[in-house]
Amino acid sequence: MKLNSKYRPFMGIRNDIKKRLPYYLADWTTDAWNYRIVPATVYMYFANILPAIAFALDMFSKTNDSYGVNEILLASVLGSLLFSVFAGQPLCIVGVTGPISVFNYTVYEIMVPKGTPYFAFMCWICLWSMVMHFAIAILNGVNALRYITRFSCDIFGFYVACIYIQKGIQVLTRQFQRSDIDGYISIMVALLVLIFGYLSQLIGDHSPFFRRWIRRFFADYGTPLVVVFFTGFIHFGNIRHYDIQRLPITRSFHPTKSGIERNHGWFIHFWEDISVGDVFLAIPFAILLTVLFYFDHNVSSLICQAKEFPLKKPASFHWDFFLLGLCTGVAGILGIPAPNGLIPQAPFHTASLCVVKQEKIEIESELDDEKQFKIRSYTDKVIEQRVSNFAQGLLILGTMTRPLLVVLGLVPQAVLAGLFWIMGISALQGNGIVAKIVYLCRENALTNTADPLKSCNRRSVYFFVLAQLIAFGATFAITQTIAAVGFPAILLLFAAFSVLLPRLFSASDLAILDSPTASEFTMESVNGPADSLSDNNTLPSSRHNELSSDLIPDPKRIE
Repeated sequence: MKLNSKYRPFMGIRNDIKKRLPYYLADWTTDAWNYRIVPATVYMYFANILPAIAFALDMFSKTNDSYGVNEILLASVLGSLLFSVFAGQPLCIVGVTGPISVFNYTVYEIMVPKGTPYFAFMCWICLWSMVMHFAIAILNGVNALRYITRFSCDIFGFYVACIYIQKGIQVLTRQFQRSDIDGYISIMVALLVLIFGYLSQLIGDHSPFFRRWIRRFFADYGTPLVVVFFTGFIHFGNIRHYDIQRLPITRSFHPTKSGIERNHGWFIHFWEDISVGDVFLAIPFAILLTVLFYFDHNVSSLICQAKEFPLKKPASFHWDFFLLGLCTGVAGILGIPAPNGLIPQAPFHTASLCVVKQEKIEIESELDDEKQFKIRSYTDKVIEQRVSNFAQGLLILGTMTRPLLVVLGLVPQAVLAGLFWIMGISALQGNGIVAKIVYLCRENALTNTADPLKSCNRRSVYFFVLAQLIAFGATFAITQTIAAVGFPAILLLFAAFSVLLPRLFSASDLAILDSPTASEFTMESVNGPADSLSDNNTLPSSRHNELSSDLIPDPKRIE
C-alpha cells in the first residue's frame, strides 16, 4: 500500500521551504523598503524586551538568581535572529514568555531539593525536547494544527492578556516591600503610563482629531515615548528622593550565576555531575515543554497570520517548528530560557506593519438632494519582510553592552507594570471572548444588524462563552500552583474539546462562533495536499480578493 504523499516524512518541511524560498531575497530588499519597518522595529523592541524581563523577575528570585537580565536578553536575541534569518514566517516574534518562566522555576522547585544540578537537568530537558520537535516536524505532526480554531486561540489569548494584567499588579505589590510611600508612588507612575500610553493608541487608531500623520505618529511611537518619558519622570522634583525599584542588571555579556553551579560560562557541561536516572527523568518534563511550545508557538504564528491581515506570502508551520526545536536545544546548551512565539507581541508586530489607508463612502442622507460621506480606514496590505524582526534582535543584542545595560537599569519596575496593562488591555480588545461578552451585554435593539452574532441562537452564544471561560479558569488556576508544570496538558484538553463542538452546536452557529483563525491560504501549510504544489508561488488575485473583500470595498479611496 502506497503511503499518501501528504504523510510522507519531511514532506511538510519540504513544501514549506519550496513555497517560501522564492520570497527570501525580496524579504530583505524590495519588500523591506518601507517606512513601516521603523515604527514596527521600535515598538517591538520595547514590547519584547521589557515584558520578558518583568516576567522573569519571579524566575530570578525563585531560582536563586540562576537566571538574570543577561539570560533573558540573550534568549530574545537568539529567537529574533534565528527566526528572522531562517524561519519561513519571520513576522512571528520569538522571545521569553510567561509560561516558560513558570516552567523553569517550577522545575527548579521540584528538582534542586533532590540534589539534581539545575542547569544540566534543564539542558537535558531542552535536548530531549529538541529531538521531539524534530520528530513532530519531520513526521508532519504539525498538520494537527488544522484542529486549533478560534475556540482555542481566543482562550489562550484571553489567558495571556489576563496574565499580563495580573503580572502588572504583582510587580506593583513588590514595591511595598521597601515602604508604603514607594509602593504608592509606583502605583501612580504605572497608572500614568497606562493612561498616556492607552490614550496615544486611542488617538492614533480610533480618533478623528488632528491630521492623519499626527495620528499615525501617536499610533507608532506613543507607547515607546511614554516608556522613555516616565523612566525619567522619577528623577523629577521630590520623587527623586524616593527609592523606586528599577530593573536589576548584572555584568554585560556574562551569565548571572557563577562559581561551582556554572563554572563554564555560557556553555553548559550537561554530561557532568548528573546521573543517568536524571537524564531519563528529564524526558517527561521535555514532553510537557514540547506540548507547551507546540501550542504556544503555533497559536502565536496563527494569530499573527489571522484573517484580518491581508497576507500574500505563504505560511511555514512545519519548518518553523523544526527551527524552534533547534532553538530550544541551543538555549539549553547556553543555559538560558528557551524562547518561543510571543502573544500578544506576534500579532502586534503584524498590526504595526499594516499599511492603513482611508476611503470615502457615501452614506444614506435624509435629504435626497444632498450627498453625505464618511471616511473609513482599512488595511491595504502588510509589509511582509524580515528586517524589522532582525533589527529589533540587533537592538536587544546592543542592550547587552554595558552603556545600554546601565540605561536599561534606569527603567522603573512601575513603568513595566503600566506597559503590562497597556498590552493586556489592547490584547483583550481584539479577543473573541470579550467581543462575545460585549455582544451579550449590549441591548439587542442597539446591536448592529450587521453583527454576525445576531444570526446565532443567543443561547448558543451563552454556552460557547461559558465553555471558553471554564477552560480559561482551569488554565489560570493551574498556573498559580506548583502543578503549573502540567499547564501544557490543560492546553491539549481544550484543544481536544474543540473537536467535540460540532456535536454540541449547530453547523450554522459554529460557523460564526468558531471560524478558523487564519485564512485557507495560510492554512495550506497544514491542510493542502503535499503533492499539489503550484509552480506559481504568489497568492492568486482571486484568492486575495476573497480574503480582503471585507477590508477593501469598492468606493473611491483617498490617501
